[in-house]
Amino acid sequence: MAQLIDELFLQEFANPYLHQKNDQAAIPIKKGTIAFTTDSFVINPLFFPGGNIGSLAVHGTINDLAMSGAQPLYLSAGFILEEGFPLSDLKKIVESMAKAAKEAGVQIVTGDTKVVYRNQADGLYINTSGIGTIPDNIHISAERATPGDSILLSGPIGDHGIAVMADREGLSYSTSLISDAASLNGLVAVMLEAVQDIHVMRDLTRGGLAAALNEIASTAEVGMIIEETAIPVRPEVQAACEMLGYDPLHVANEGKLIAICPSDSAPSLLTAMRNH
Repeated sequence: MAQLIDELFLQEFANPYLHQKNDQAAIPIKKGTIAFTTDSFVINPLFFPGGNIGSLAVHGTINDLAMSGAQPLYLSAGFILEEGFPLSDLKKIVESMAKAAKEAGVQIVTGDTKVVYRNQADGLYINTSGIGTIPDNIHISAERATPGDSILLSGPIGDHGIAVMADREGLSYSTSLISDAASLNGLVAVMLEAVQDIHVMRDLTRGGLAAALNEIASTAEVGMIIEETAIPVRPEVQAACEMLGYDPLHVANEGKLIAICPSDSAPSLLTAMRNH
């Protein structure tokens, strides 16, 4: 275990806080409200077109922070490895985590590794937690959705869920479909520069667009009307959904968000999103 930490995790996640080799990371926090999130990743297959469980864990945790308007700063990473899991695969996964974190401007500062018996973990599970700070002038929360607000969508839906399912089920397309998994904190920063009074943001993960809208509507006790024909869906996603019996509105995404804002702010916010 010590060799694994020294030769893999410390090498790939290198930063001063991790290199202290303590049971915790003592990290500086900027002024503002602390945002804190945690998530676990159990995806099958571990590698899919456009990413793997490692990059997905980083993107997903960063996005949960960013949806509050927070600047993501630090992540933890916990690995549950199945006995006999190939170290070559683990190295690829850790390298992709390091790359995703670096591109998003965050540091992986603490972690844990456990090994379980063969056939008890589908190869690998990852748990990540994240910390960020929210500026004092930003107040983004589901209960702020207000009648008359506009709902903006950042791009085509269903890419991630269908890319993973297609790979798992052995489906093929003439056009290669890849996951949309990406960290959204850069996009969110640009959006907040354009419009500070964004009422709600939500990334469209498990349950897709429909689940996100229903959760917000329930929390804010409002109704929502969507123009279904205005929601972009790639032809290969639509074809796979028809073949498999899914509705694209319910398919998971890992690189898309919705923003709910006052209608008079929507044109400025949409322009900022399109320019990113």
